[in-house]
Amino acid sequence: MSTIMSKDAARKIIDAMPEGATWDDLMYELYVREAVERGYADSRAGRTRLVNEVRAKYGLPE
Repeated sequence: MSTIMSKDAARKIIDAMPEGATWDDLMYELYVREAVERGYADSRAGRTRLVNEVRAKYGLPE
């Protein structure tokens, strides 16, 4: 599920980038922004687990 981004938010990301930024740089910044927003939404909605719970589920050391 993609989140809706306002044009103003997109402009702010572009304006914050260095002059020599590439399309790949822009795509990376947009990807990171969406991933952070999704994680924040999951956290607010209670769709997160503690690290030790995940490690125990997969048999990983704590």
